[in-house]
Amino acid sequence: MAKKLQIRLMPDGSVKMETQGIKGKKCLDYLKVLEKLANVKIEKYELTPEYYEEEINYIDENIDNTNC
Repeated sequence: MAKKLQIRLMPDGSVKMETQGIKGKKCLDYLKVLEKLANVKIEKYELTPEYYEEEINYIDENIDNTNC
C-alpha cells in the first residue's frame, strides 16, 4: 500500500488528519510535519491499528555469483 496522508478541513475549522500505509511510530512524525505546515497545535490524536504494526523493509539480496 502506498503511504498517504489525508487532511480534511472540517466545517467547524478543525483539521482532521489520517495516515494510511504508515506503520508503527513513524505516523507520529507526520503529525509534527502537519503542525509546522498548517501552523496548528495538535490537541488530540487517535492511534489506528497500523500504529501497532511493524513496518517491514525488504532488501533485495539478488547477488550475481557468476563472476566469482
